[in-house]
Amino acid sequence: MANVFSSQDTRLAAGARIILPGIWLGMIIGISLIEAPLKFTAPGITIPLGLGIGRLVFTAMNWVEIAIAVILLWSVLKESVGRLYRSLAFSLIAVLIIKVAFIRPILNKRTEDVIAGIDEGGSSWHLLYIAADGLLIVGLVIALIVAVRRWVTVRPAVTASARG
Repeated sequence: MANVFSSQDTRLAAGARIILPGIWLGMIIGISLIEAPLKFTAPGITIPLGLGIGRLVFTAMNWVEIAIAVILLWSVLKESVGRLYRSLAFSLIAVLIIKVAFIRPILNKRTEDVIAGIDEGGSSWHLLYIAADGLLIVGLVIALIVAVRRWVTVRPAVTASARG
């Protein structure tokens, strides 16, 4: 078994570079684009209740994103990883850091204020969070394309006439 801490590329690292962006992309689509807006249309969900649920869901999602980013970082520090994919991965991680370390704390404070009745809600910070997710979506799609093109080869089909 190969040493996972070596700088040599492995099938595990190559697989991580394909699978992790797909999982991460699915989480963003499922939670940010589907669950978050739909939650507020459910019967009986008030703004404070929806925000409280959202804060829990997004906190959990952000922790999973961080775990994915750490493993993705490990996978791109291998010798044979191309500059394009490595740059994409570093950019994705930078956007995640901005989203989690700078935007989320401000949104959490605003959520507390809305739940406490101090603030009515609505903020341009939500637009920044959405923009960060938009950048992640685009970057993850590109990363998936680059990884699949690099690591998945398609063999030409053998026709009956070619077989003889």
